[in-house]
Amino acid sequence: MSIAPEHLRDLIPEVIGVLVRRGADFASAEDAVQEALVQLLTATDGPRDAKGWLVTVAWRKFLDATRSESARRARELRQETEPEPGPVSGTDETLQLYFLCAHPSLTPTSAVALTLRAVGGLTTRQIAEAYLVPESTMAQRISRAKRTVGEHALDTPGDVSVVLRVLYLVFNEGYSGDVDLAAEAIRLTRRLAAGVDEPEVHGLLALMLLHHARRAARTTPDGALVPLAEQDRSRWDTARIAEGVDVLQAALARDRLGEYQAQAAVAALHADALDAAETDWPQIVEWYDELAALTDSPVVRLNRAVAVGEADGALAGLAALAQVDPTTPRHTAAAAYLHERAGDRTTAARLYADAARAATNQAEVNHLTRQAARLNWSPSA
Repeated sequence: MSIAPEHLRDLIPEVIGVLVRRGADFASAEDAVQEALVQLLTATDGPRDAKGWLVTVAWRKFLDATRSESARRARELRQETEPEPGPVSGTDETLQLYFLCAHPSLTPTSAVALTLRAVGGLTTRQIAEAYLVPESTMAQRISRAKRTVGEHALDTPGDVSVVLRVLYLVFNEGYSGDVDLAAEAIRLTRRLAAGVDEPEVHGLLALMLLHHARRAARTTPDGALVPLAEQDRSRWDTARIAEGVDVLQAALARDRLGEYQAQAAVAALHADALDAAETDWPQIVEWYDELAALTDSPVVRLNRAVAVGEADGALAGLAALAQVDPTTPRHTAAAAYLHERAGDRTTAARLYADAARAATNQAEVNHLTRQAARLNWSPSA
């Protein structure tokens, strides 16, 4: 009996949770489950109850790993209380693992890696390839993260905002290697939304769906960035957009606005426009006002300035941008765009070149360099 890989990945956090509830420390539980999973995948015939089988085998592997003279008494106590083989409770421990893997004591990078391993069920190799680092480096990172959270109980109350931030970090990594992290983030956020009655969880899911719907149009076949206004909207995924809008509307109806809902509302307005000229920029500015009130983020204020430039003219946008900290990421690129819109091609070209030198993403460097070259070499209007 074969078992779908997606089903196994869903079972991993549930089985880890069972072992931790029985008294295993998090790191040992995760190791034992991975060993049990390898044994299952190499078995000739799959069990009918995959979760029950994994729990039984992983628990035995955990007990084997803890055998030593100094741990004998603790091991015997665990063996005495080991449940008889049989059906396992249907309780899903995944939700608690979300909070444990996104523990505030972890760095964002470590929290993301641990979430992908323990909740997402990805291998260390897959995670390493996605982050373009050696497998040994990622293994050390995950090992340190497991030790850090090992002292925290599975039932310790967690902060959903931290979990959402980690999932959004996963989503923003996009795609690399053989793992589509954007799709993986959507899968994990769906699972979280099924277990948490919180509008912001659904707001994040809507935001991911709406952004992911535009993915095919964001780059050319050779990898060059395509700005939103120039994207071929026939390549947008209309089914995913419709789902994202439905999820967002249900969240907004709860009247508990949060930053992910507001960001999703901006994305929905872009998705709703048949072309760039039909974009409802005044309403987008209003949503950025809501976002600024919620987050007081300089990045939000920078995006608002660009939206003001579209709604009220480039000079108004430049005036709004002047109120934003110039060290904010992409500030120079935004200034270049608004200066070009205002007709100051010389200043815009210089700023595009400055922005290219400051950019860290190669695709962005190439795009900004092309923008500077276009203005330097094209005849003036």
